[in-house]
Amino acid sequence: MFFINISFTYFGKEIENTFRSIKTKYNHMKKTFLIIAVNILLISNSHAQFGNILNKAENTASSAIGGNGGAITQGDAANAIKEALSNGIKKGVTQVSATDGYFANAAIKVLMPPEAKKVEDGLRRIGQGALVDKVILQMNRSAEQAAPKATQIFLDAISHLSISDALNLVQSKQQDACTQFLKKATTDALVAAFKPSIKTALDATHTTEAWSDMMNTYNNIPFVSHVNPDLPDYATHKAIDGLFYMIAQEEAKIRKDPMGQASALIKKVFGSVLGK
Repeated sequence: MFFINISFTYFGKEIENTFRSIKTKYNHMKKTFLIIAVNILLISNSHAQFGNILNKAENTASSAIGGNGGAITQGDAANAIKEALSNGIKKGVTQVSATDGYFANAAIKVLMPPEAKKVEDGLRRIGQGALVDKVILQMNRSAEQAAPKATQIFLDAISHLSISDALNLVQSKQQDACTQFLKKATTDALVAAFKPSIKTALDATHTTEAWSDMMNTYNNIPFVSHVNPDLPDYATHKAIDGLFYMIAQEEAKIRKDPMGQASALIKKVFGSVLGK
């Protein structure tokens, strides 16, 4: 009898320790998921919702750990973020690559170089405004034609984002953090891809010729300083600047309303936390 009591006492403690270990692991998993859920929610950048974060994330964590099939991994979170960014990039590129995508958008329209502004003013004064307008139109047309080359360059950069990098970009207080990341990661590649295309487009539309005529006309005006900036290089960098401007606009939309994205994965990730 003494031996039996000792055995029950021993095995009782072992069972208690086992349950305590299971509970500890459950809580650890729950806390880990809670951190992921809060990180995901931060992309919405909505301070008004912050008061409900903990409760909603706690409920999400409980249901996910409970094995109802709706669990979200860090991989899901990172992939949803990448997908949202990719959607924004595709929209931005589509907008600028359409006819008048640059030309009709005052925010990104490629105008005469600052150093050639006096050329423009001088030519307009002597009745050569049509020549200036032709150059401006064709610079924008060449930018619109080159823009589609940016899509794959951007997508390649996003595909190499680590899980932690993706989450850090979303949590950043810098509202254009993703756009700034893309600038650093892709500008050199964009210049290399855009410049030949833009030069070809400018040559094909005789814009380079018109530019030379314009410069020669201006440089023949008595007592002016000669000007002749590199047109393809200028148009290339202005096209890229305009593209990043549009990408930043799309990023702002994603931060404001991540659920506005139609993807099932994005809805799974954000919906599980936001209750949508």
